[in-house]
Amino acid sequence: MRLLMLGGTGFVGGAVVAEAVRRDWQVTVFNRGVHGRVPDGVHRLRGDRTAPDGLAALTGGEWDLVVDTWDGAPRAVRDAASTLVDAVPHYVYVSSGSVYAPPVAPGSGEEAPTVAADADADDGDYPANKAGGELAATRVFGDRALLARAGLILGPGEDIGRLPWWLNRVARGGDVLAPGPRDLPIQYVDVRDLATWLLDRGTEGVGGAYNVVGRTGHATMGDLLDAAVAVTGSDATLRWTAPEPILAAGVEPWNDLPVWIPRGHEYRWLQERDVERAYAAGLVCRPVTETVADTWRWLREVGRVPDRAGRPARAPVGLAPEREAALLAALPA
Repeated sequence: MRLLMLGGTGFVGGAVVAEAVRRDWQVTVFNRGVHGRVPDGVHRLRGDRTAPDGLAALTGGEWDLVVDTWDGAPRAVRDAASTLVDAVPHYVYVSSGSVYAPPVAPGSGEEAPTVAADADADDGDYPANKAGGELAATRVFGDRALLARAGLILGPGEDIGRLPWWLNRVARGGDVLAPGPRDLPIQYVDVRDLATWLLDRGTEGVGGAYNVVGRTGHATMGDLLDAAVAVTGSDATLRWTAPEPILAAGVEPWNDLPVWIPRGHEYRWLQERDVERAYAAGLVCRPVTETVADTWRWLREVGRVPDRAGRPARAPVGLAPEREAALLAALPA
């Protein structure tokens, strides 16, 4: 198989490239060539998809599959798809659950309405960009476009820092503010399982939209944090705390305490999407203990959460130590 990866040095793109190399595919990446590295044997084409004639390096090429993770201006997806329509039979676009228009009912599937978007837009917020990218890919490729609406993505290489924040915090030891309840189900996908699914379904020519994330309850907050304590060898004590005092203190779920979204919160649906269509199409998710252990191993190797390849930096996640300490001090002994 001949894979063209648009990008290829970031979190998801890097995992897709690594999986394709593991399969002994012929892999080409297309990017500006200013961020990150690619494995030995991977062919690199250089170009800036946002610049005039920036896609020229793709002219004349032929591939069996293209994977695109773009989250900027939808017109960049439109232009790439138009350039490649006769060069590749199938277009895989890595989208996001953020495309769904609020309010979203927990348990919603792919039929839920999406935000207003424009395939020709110069830019927008993240939901509109991803929804516009979907429109662009399907405008050009029709049912030959696979739209993978990923959810929370964890695993080695994570460039937002949600699981790395928890690992680093637990590794520091002491009392750790653990947002309850302990058995709160979480929903996420390991980046390597996502990459495997993308390549498997892309090879098969599957089209349409899929919520590509593990089932709610594949793990719980307790499972995640217990695994973090185990792999770091920390002496940390998890101080499990009900949502009410945490929320009353102004703590933001998802950002201040990564991964955590309590029941009843307006964004709880992000942890409760219907994913049976993706499972019926072969999604397999590894145990949370493996994801946590491999992420900790990778984090110790690289030293810090990497910058987002070619994209603007996001605000850092996680509570500042002094704020966490104040919250813990206010809790009943």
